[in-house]
Amino acid sequence: MKRVCSIFSQLLHLFPRPEFEVFVRERKAERHARGFPCWGQFVAMLFCQLARAHSLREICQGLAACEGKLKHLGLAEAPKRSTLAYANGHRPWEVFQDQFYALRQRCEQQARPGHKFRFHNKLVSLDSSTIGLCVSMYDWAHFQRAKGAVKLHLLLDHDGYLPKFAVVTTGKKHDITVARTLAFESGTILVMDKGYADYAWWQQLDAQGVYLVTRLREDAKYRVERPREIPEMHRERIRRDEEIILLGHGQLGEEGLRLRRLEVWDEDKQEMFVFVTNHRRLAASTIDRIYRERWPIETFFKSLKQLLKIKTFVGTSEKAVLTQIWTALIAMLLLRWLKLQARYGWSLSNLLALLRQQLFVYRDLYTWLNDPFASPPAVIELEQQLALELVATSSANLDSTSTGNQRSGESAALAIGSVESIPILGTAT
Repeated sequence: MKRVCSIFSQLLHLFPRPEFEVFVRERKAERHARGFPCWGQFVAMLFCQLARAHSLREICQGLAACEGKLKHLGLAEAPKRSTLAYANGHRPWEVFQDQFYALRQRCEQQARPGHKFRFHNKLVSLDSSTIGLCVSMYDWAHFQRAKGAVKLHLLLDHDGYLPKFAVVTTGKKHDITVARTLAFESGTILVMDKGYADYAWWQQLDAQGVYLVTRLREDAKYRVERPREIPEMHRERIRRDEEIILLGHGQLGEEGLRLRRLEVWDEDKQEMFVFVTNHRRLAASTIDRIYRERWPIETFFKSLKQLLKIKTFVGTSEKAVLTQIWTALIAMLLLRWLKLQARYGWSLSNLLALLRQQLFVYRDLYTWLNDPFASPPAVIELEQQLALELVATSSANLDSTSTGNQRSGESAALAIGSVESIPILGTAT
């Protein structure tokens, strides 16, 4: 029978301990540590996300209830509440950020390349989501007069739908401020909403060979150059396709920015959408489908907030909040990777719900992922196992006894033969 450790321990094997210790040394996270290592803090906070523990008490007591199984996790004992709270509030959260990007790099190597379209350009989506906080408890995250918030900025790669870039800021940080710091490879298709309407930044992307697909603001100033032909089969949805010169409000200069403008009618919502792009070769229907492909980043934020513990926090300091958010991102990346590895058709909610129940069960992780409802291997009853051991021991003793008797008989025969061959003294010859 194959012997395995608990499923939680097998999940932790995806985070090499020497690599984690490198991050700890680089960030000097254990400079003033006294007995409680950063690895124990990471295990406790990851347990908080996967087990959906709602407080420090639930985290510590949940680990303490599995005292005999903590050695497989690299822990000597469960942490105390005050110890874990102090570590979250004083140790650098950048250790968990480094671990997120290290895990993301390994997942990227095993993700299935390609997206739903026939073109070979890299396709990414950029968006942000706000997490509300109580301003009286989280005064460092002041957002509005009576509200605090932090904002998660995310760049989602459509190859495997894995996050490519993430940064956590206060709620006052504008989306475009973070977007200007990003660098993209030439030929990348970037999909974003109207919150990133910075025409000067669009001009920089166009000069770098990056294609953008976004919505145009209603107050945008432009000049129509010429209309483009629309195939008859798409004329019901694509109402207009034209080349324009975006003039902006003085930030583009006299030449402006050459773009394509599309008017798309959504029959379900009874609404007209206006898209712009600097890609001139793709069909208008493909541009429409590319923008609708933004939906996975919305579902990523939805899954992150609904499945993991990210809307309520176990600490109030900035370091504690950022530590919990980055641990939630690590857990979400881990779930995405498990979903890619499994042959079973998991949904993220179902995977996390069943994984939560199996954390400290001793089963092979990948066998369980591929067939979660299969019966575990048959275990021999204790009495039957003892009987088999007794029979094996008895047969071994009998074999040794018979072998000993046989050897003693042979030695006796040799002794008799040797006695007969010796002449007896004092006898007549």
